[in-house]
Amino acid sequence: MKQPLQLVSPKRAPGRPKDDSLAARRQEEILEVATKIFASDGYQNADLQEVADELGVAKGTLYRYFPSKQELFLACVDHGRNRLGTQVMASLLVSTDPLETIAAAIRAFFSFFDAHPELVELIIQERAEFRDRNKHTYFFQCDKSDGEDPWAALITEPIKTGRMRNVPVKRVTDVLSNLVYGTMFSNYFTGRHESLEAQTDDILDVVFNGILTDRNGDHSNGS
Repeated sequence: MKQPLQLVSPKRAPGRPKDDSLAARRQEEILEVATKIFASDGYQNADLQEVADELGVAKGTLYRYFPSKQELFLACVDHGRNRLGTQVMASLLVSTDPLETIAAAIRAFFSFFDAHPELVELIIQERAEFRDRNKHTYFFQCDKSDGEDPWAALITEPIKTGRMRNVPVKRVTDVLSNLVYGTMFSNYFTGRHESLEAQTDDILDVVFNGILTDRNGDHSNGS
């Protein structure tokens, strides 16, 4: 099993005060530029000299922060995932109504990929180059280190109040995750020009309202 990625702080001259904010800004700059180059050139063809040239720094500067091309690439993928997670989790605060909150989270997920399609390419490359990485970018993911799962609460409440069918919570999260995740990839592979966020209303309409009318009990005989 690979060890978790560890970023390496740049060395500094003896006696020089450590500037954590400067190091963080430099890492952010490197990740932003490297993400675009990995997405456009592919992991195998990407040249870190191009990243350095774009930043106007020596190539050795990159290695002071990221010891290898592999570690820089994986840091770019994880950086994108973290930004996606932050945006989706922030959407949980927009409403006290659980169904409206789920809708807002789906919009946030799609709007992120509308703004950052390069992350889709990096996820594809990660799967091709590093198949053993235990990482996911599913919609219903969160930090459960505190033992709480906000998604479970969002789904359990409307089930208790009768607004949602009494089905297992994991079944709901799995289906919705596959739906939004699959839609994101489908748009990317087909080159669909309509934004993902614009598709949200159609997805929510089918998910929340279904496709059957109240008169659906005898459809098998053509009535």
